[in-house]
Amino acid sequence: QVQPEESGGGLVQAGGSLRLACAAFGRVFTGWFRQAPGKERKFVAATTWNGATTYYEDSVKGRFTISRDNAKNTVYLQLNNLNPEDTAVYYCATSRRSVLAYKYTGAYDNLGQGTQVTVSS
Repeated sequence: QVQPEESGGGLVQAGGSLRLACAAFGRVFTGWFRQAPGKERKFVAATTWNGATTYYEDSVKGRFTISRDNAKNTVYLQLNNLNPEDTAVYYCATSRRSVLAYKYTGAYDNLGQGTQVTVSS
């Protein structure tokens, strides 16, 4: 299986937006996670292979949107109204099976290297 590859991270001011992209090949269930300095990696959002169902961590609902374009083999995470607490390395994870335990990275087959998002106050 191909390891997913993230892109789109960067430095943004509070209240700003970023769009992250994950190169995720095939019909894969895809999740986004983030890890802030000195903290555990945590679930952010996930989507089924066809985008029909999405899941979000409570703190990002209404601010972040996960979507996918399977023709481009890409899953996106739109980050809006960012705040400094969103600063973290963001990771993409994929699985060829439906993932019931989608909040846990161990339930996925592959994890990317991550992309840094830094939000300044």
